[in-house]
Amino acid sequence: MVGTSFQARWTEEEKEEACLLRKMSLLSDVHRGLSFPGSPHRVALVSGSCLYFHYGCDGVDDRGWGCGYRTLQTLCSWLVSLADQQRVNPRPVPSVKEIQDSLVEMGDKPPSFAGSKDWIGTVEAALCLDHFYAVPGKLVHVPCGRELERELEALYGHFQGGGGPIMMGGDRDNSSKGLLGVCSGPTGHHLLVLDPHYYGRAGSLPKGELQTRGWVSWRGLESFEESSFYNLCLPQFWTKGSPPL
Repeated sequence: MVGTSFQARWTEEEKEEACLLRKMSLLSDVHRGLSFPGSPHRVALVSGSCLYFHYGCDGVDDRGWGCGYRTLQTLCSWLVSLADQQRVNPRPVPSVKEIQDSLVEMGDKPPSFAGSKDWIGTVEAALCLDHFYAVPGKLVHVPCGRELERELEALYGHFQGGGGPIMMGGDRDNSSKGLLGVCSGPTGHHLLVLDPHYYGRAGSLPKGELQTRGWVSWRGLESFEESSFYNLCLPQFWTKGSPPL
């Protein structure tokens, strides 16, 4: 079975970190109950369940560099939830340290990357999805903000097909974010954005307050920067057999 080797090669330190992550009081599905913009005539939302990973949720002060790791962890939490539904014991969500170590192990980063404050983007996220879960991440390049509209059908197809959270990053707009849905209506097209830049311990802000403060919100396409390109990483379903352990 694909992925059975992952649990076998965990170190004791990695097992301890995984245990700490499981004990965190992370909020799940923080987008639920959020009002839609206007009265949309078309809506597609993420299927299944995912956890909200954000700056400092595990006690690591990663402000200014950790948003990509947190978005990737949210994507991983969706895969873990999906495997749980299929009664499979999946590999837990990797810690920031495990993500860095894995990229060094794969040869994508130099040894100095481990323990650094270097950020990661959608390419690294795709590598980690495959490394930890044997799941491919589809990469989509969008040349500028206004061309996001051209990707709407692909986004609708992803979410309507049972897809999970999407990782989004860019150059000028280089703040990593998660996408949890898309809608269209009289007020235009909107993306449901999960922002990992909230800083605090896991569960320190209730879901209603997260929504009120805009940490999860519907953003019109016009709010994305015209001068920035955007990259998307869309986690795909397992294609190499059963979900990995």
